[in-house]
Amino acid sequence: MLATEFKHEPVCQPPKARQRRFDRLTISTVWGDPLHPRTWSGAPYNIATALRRLGVEVEGFSPRIGRGERLLFAAQHLLGRKGWLASQEQLRRGAPARQRCAMQLAEFAAETGARNFLHMGTFDLPPRDLLRSVKHYLYCDQTWLQSLRYRVDQPLMTSRAVAEYERLERESFMRMEHIFTFGAYVRDSIVGHYGVPASKVSAIGSGMGHIEPYFGPKSYAVPRLLFVAKHLFVEKGGLLLLDGFFRALKKRSDLRLSIVGDRNVVDRIPRHDAITFYGHLPWHGLASLYREATLLAQPMLNDPWGQVYLEALISRTPILGLNRNGLPEIVDGGRYGFLIDDPDPDALAEGILNAVSDPQRLAAIARSGQQHVLDTFSWDIAAERIAYK
Repeated sequence: MLATEFKHEPVCQPPKARQRRFDRLTISTVWGDPLHPRTWSGAPYNIATALRRLGVEVEGFSPRIGRGERLLFAAQHLLGRKGWLASQEQLRRGAPARQRCAMQLAEFAAETGARNFLHMGTFDLPPRDLLRSVKHYLYCDQTWLQSLRYRVDQPLMTSRAVAEYERLERESFMRMEHIFTFGAYVRDSIVGHYGVPASKVSAIGSGMGHIEPYFGPKSYAVPRLLFVAKHLFVEKGGLLLLDGFFRALKKRSDLRLSIVGDRNVVDRIPRHDAITFYGHLPWHGLASLYREATLLAQPMLNDPWGQVYLEALISRTPILGLNRNGLPEIVDGGRYGFLIDDPDPDALAEGILNAVSDPQRLAAIARSGQQHVLDTFSWDIAAERIAYK
């Protein structure tokens, strides 16, 4: 069913009073070089590029943790985990790793004179240098509270670990000069649950990758489904989709599904005439699949935002996914896609059949969805909202 209501406030509008926050900015992320196009889905690189177009001097910094430190943090982390293995993400989320990264940033600021940091997540926070007049900003796509709700590894965490992550998240938010979020639903969590003043939190949206808008001819008569997961195949709903797809295929034999994913998951995808698997594709190859698809079937279990949603809509491809996290906001409560309430294969199969049952409806949704993305989501818009008060 198409949803008819959307309760979140819209993403904030560009400011009328153009007072720049800073002229020089350091972007920091713990997941690699923030100025490399492949780091964190390219978000740090894209926001840096857009800020430079506005005249802001941008540099990157990535805190490093050595192998010996990782082993030490892993040993400490065992106290908060029901098992012998701790993921890199969980190690980074703990207090020892955060403190090490925050100290490296403080040392970098002291050596270089950097005074404004934009953090792409909280794993290098809370800050350690506020007394030196260094200002810290945050650009995030989810809070710990929101992440915990749908995490597949939650059963492996002790209550002690969950409480520690919550405390560190809250402390990080409270010490920020200003917080920018991908979506309004994240802003609502930071203000409502973590108690940060609303004046210090702005939902600014995001842009996407290198997929260009598609304005050419497109037919929705043949049900061609697309699923894109460059990593985290299970978490992004790959197995759930396969289950739902085969149930829908029993009722509509002309369904076809293209899967883009890592070669490591190829053994988990059944060989079937209705399914085509692609390894990592160049942008032009991925763009072709978006343009050919009738529907992006992407029931992501816990993806906070999902640039694939924007890339599909810009290609005039409606979306089917779970009614959680950022998707309801991106599709305006169902105006530009189909929302499934529960991660249930029968519900997913029914949703697929419903979505492709009316080609004219799909075409209308696709046109309006593309215009919505063109009007709302771009890295230039997000950068302007970061750079100016």
